[in-house]
Amino acid sequence: MYEIINEKTRGEFEEFVSSHPKGHFLQSYNWSKVKEAWQWAAVAVRGEDGKIKGAMSVLIRPMPIVKNTLMYSGRGPVCDPHDKETLAELTEGMRELAKKHKAYALKLDPDIKSDDEEFKAIMASLGYKLHSDSKNFEGVQPNYVFRLDVKDKTEEELLAAFHSKTRYNLRLSMRKGVEVRQCGKEYLSDFSRIMEETGTRDGFIVRPKAYFESIMDNLGENARLYMAFWQDKPIAGTLAIHYGNKVWYLYGASSNAYRNVMPNYQLQWEMIKWALETKSDIYDFRGVSGDLTPENPLYGLYLFKKGFSGELTEFCGEFEMIYKPFIDLTVNKGLVAARGMRRKLIIGRKRRQLEKQGEGKPERAPVHLQDSDPRAHEGEKDKE
Repeated sequence: MYEIINEKTRGEFEEFVSSHPKGHFLQSYNWSKVKEAWQWAAVAVRGEDGKIKGAMSVLIRPMPIVKNTLMYSGRGPVCDPHDKETLAELTEGMRELAKKHKAYALKLDPDIKSDDEEFKAIMASLGYKLHSDSKNFEGVQPNYVFRLDVKDKTEEELLAAFHSKTRYNLRLSMRKGVEVRQCGKEYLSDFSRIMEETGTRDGFIVRPKAYFESIMDNLGENARLYMAFWQDKPIAGTLAIHYGNKVWYLYGASSNAYRNVMPNYQLQWEMIKWALETKSDIYDFRGVSGDLTPENPLYGLYLFKKGFSGELTEFCGEFEMIYKPFIDLTVNKGLVAARGMRRKLIIGRKRRQLEKQGEGKPERAPVHLQDSDPRAHEGEKDKE
């Protein structure tokens, strides 16, 4: 039988998720504090020994126009992916939550690789619809990521496995005097400013400073801001998260100037070293495009992350349990149109502001220099 997690059992839920190989910060209660517009709820299933053996949390949000909500489970469920009984109980628990919150659909994007046919078959038998055609971040979370196995590795072993060009650029950055520091919230103004510059250059909407402050406040020591300095001036930055057995590169920003001093290589290396420090199993570079043709504007991002010798990982995709088909169809069509229009308006306005300030039309970096594009990370879609 499933149970709805309450305040008394939330600690037990958190302990299970954070210690499970499939655990993810998106499933944690603290992450829900960052998502202020959403309500958090969770379901768990216990084994014969009384301990939790499967769990799934959701973020719940009222949708515009319709009198219904959407439930979203980022990287859920957390359980043995081949335990059909547990998956079925979690599904029933979600159905109860859907009735309580008048949800028209449940969306989830599990941390399960695309070649796991057994898992996909189980999900289909439980009534889930699979959307697996995402190549360029069409889903809430990226369907393709780079992951680096750091379990029981040393710095020397990892460095030796890097592509020679990556090692060269890392050392070049050091020789040119770039210094990377772990910083507090007092540097979020610089980070946010550089993020705005990056978003305007590369054509994506960025989060406000308050959002990054919320991440650092609510995740505490599990969130780190790294800033790269050259001649004591902040020129690039990253925001990383540690949870369970993984460290994630969540956001990255780099100034239009100073890219020739290669700050992003040092930033990645510092986050990888944090993964070693926390004795994590995986360092997750987050998303890349599944379209690996050189003509793809995001090909440079792929080459940058590939240079650190991680594994290109394709997840099975986004699953959807539809409770109210007509409302689901109506809302999805409206969201697609609204997102596209909002993005064009905001990016267009920012570029016009830059042109009026005399900076001219911002140019995208050449493909081989596009080494830090936050569209590949958490924020592009889950803001909705």
